[in-house]
Amino acid sequence: MANAGLQLLGFILAFLGWIGSIVSTALPQWKIYSYAGDNIVTAQAIYEGLWMSCVSQSTGQIQCKVFDSLLNLNSTLQATRALMVIGILLGLIAIFVATVGMKCMKCMEDDEVQKMRMAVIGGVTFLIAGLAVLVATAWYGNRIVQEFYDPMTPVNARYEFGQALFTGWAAASLCLLGGALLCCSCPRKTTSYPTPRPYPKPAPSSGKDYV
Repeated sequence: MANAGLQLLGFILAFLGWIGSIVSTALPQWKIYSYAGDNIVTAQAIYEGLWMSCVSQSTGQIQCKVFDSLLNLNSTLQATRALMVIGILLGLIAIFVATVGMKCMKCMEDDEVQKMRMAVIGGVTFLIAGLAVLVATAWYGNRIVQEFYDPMTPVNARYEFGQALFTGWAAASLCLLGGALLCCSCPRKTTSYPTPRPYPKPAPSSGKDYV
């Protein structure tokens, strides 16, 4: 019963992490304009995401421009896009696989070992999805830090971490934690001993000697 509860907890955490990775990918606030320097303009907020760049006015008006050319983007943004999409697709596959292996489901009840293996496969897939999201967000964040501290970068062109980046880190952590809990459903190997052979019973003596 405790193992079933651990499975359910791991699945819920991993599912929430998958939802968070989708939200992080869709949000445009991956990096936000840093108000550093002498010329500070507080009437607008500038932020960029994986798919568009936006400008928010103090009046509440928001204008966004989608990145038109894929080849014109830098390699970091292209790699981050690919890793986030891969993580989302792997998470979707892991959801279906782990659902089959859940003890609370009626699927594959006849083969308990195979059912537990499906849960473990789903957990491993969640781990890979979480690693993909973690690598993508860490890579993008490292690029922001490098550009911020680069002396060649103008002060009015520096950015800081956005909300979507923190959401991606939280989503990756949930996917990794949930996948690890699902992997705890691995069936234990039972040691099998050979069946002992019965010794032949001695024939009962009849008490008569034949010559």
